[in-house]
Amino acid sequence: MVTNYILLILLALLAILGAPLFSVILAVAMFGFFISGVDLSVIAIEIYRIADTPLLLALPLFTFAGYLMGQSQTSKRLVRLTRVFIGWMPGGLAIVSLVACALFTAFTGASGVTIVALGALLYPALMQDGYRKNFSLGLITTSGSLGLLFPPSLPLILYGVIVQQMGIGEPFAIDDLFLAGLLPGLLMVVLLSLWSLLANRPRVMPVARFSAKEALIALREAAWELPLPFFLIAGIYGGFLAISEAAAVTAMYVLVVEVFVYKEIKISQLPGFMRESMVMVGGILLILAVSLAFANLLIDAEIPMKLFDLIQAHIGDKIAFLILLNVLLLLLGAILDIFSALVIMVPLILPVALSYGISPIHLGIIFLANMQIGYFTPPVGMNLFIASYRFEKPVSEIYKATIPFMIVLLAAVLCITYWPDLSLALLQLK
Repeated sequence: MVTNYILLILLALLAILGAPLFSVILAVAMFGFFISGVDLSVIAIEIYRIADTPLLLALPLFTFAGYLMGQSQTSKRLVRLTRVFIGWMPGGLAIVSLVACALFTAFTGASGVTIVALGALLYPALMQDGYRKNFSLGLITTSGSLGLLFPPSLPLILYGVIVQQMGIGEPFAIDDLFLAGLLPGLLMVVLLSLWSLLANRPRVMPVARFSAKEALIALREAAWELPLPFFLIAGIYGGFLAISEAAAVTAMYVLVVEVFVYKEIKISQLPGFMRESMVMVGGILLILAVSLAFANLLIDAEIPMKLFDLIQAHIGDKIAFLILLNVLLLLLGAILDIFSALVIMVPLILPVALSYGISPIHLGIIFLANMQIGYFTPPVGMNLFIASYRFEKPVSEIYKATIPFMIVLLAAVLCITYWPDLSLALLQLK
């Protein structure tokens, strides 16, 4: 027994000292199965099972496509296109920033990349148009994670894979998650747009006139990339393409467009880009595989049921549980990256949420909506430090700048959490 405690303490120390997350999870799973008398081959079986999932093909393919778009001039074309069609409105540039960041994050899957890529374009433009410094910093920092609820969001795909592998709750397809995220994601964009207008109402923002000539130029520049989201939506929801097929077509299309049409990426660069994007995917898959083995250990030890009994002893209804869930997820989002949070917490939270009658689809949208805010939740939200480095500002200044936007998004999260039909209404029309 003493040896067991010593081993657990050593594992905790390794995690604190920065050991790779997958190695810590794997060590805990092996230790747990060993003391339970379960053959350790169950871990290898779990890793094979996740590798044999056809749906998992979508993850590396969408990641590669997003990586190529992040390395090209897509961000500049996207900003120019949204600015020419929205920029004429009062406060239009703020709305342009929100829409452009949301779309870019949805395809690249990494909010840090969005801040780095679009921040260089949008922050100087916002300052030039007369927006306050704190407002501009807060807008770019918070809008960097807006696209996580829009297809083809990698965290949405990963959540769906984890839940499907667990095999509990009502079955659903990944495209159901894509559909469920649309209205909540739009709510966040709309509320932030309204706040941007109200926050700058006392000031007279310069309004650029709509130019048909500029619109044609912007459309011509983005003509090859503009159809991509519409193609994805029509292909998936029209029943023409499965998620993995849509990912394959997207990756091939983006490769051809960026390399042979725009010629912004050289063929000689492709092996390096493939390697970098697949290293990231490999890390995610490794964490996912060992985490699912860890989830089996938790289920065998009846940890979720014990957790449910503990929660039920102190929390009597669904509303109180959802409040606790929001607080927990916000804290997790501030200290863990979204992929780690998904693979560690979903196996624990899902059985408890199901026992309170919460749909697994609704739970996924709640989870990611909170994680979006966690990216810039003080004191250690990842986007806070990325923005601080990118704009060369003290992180305390970034904290202050993001607070109003965080309050607006918290209001959106409350709507998403306690109004399930916002996430499920489009599925009922399907």
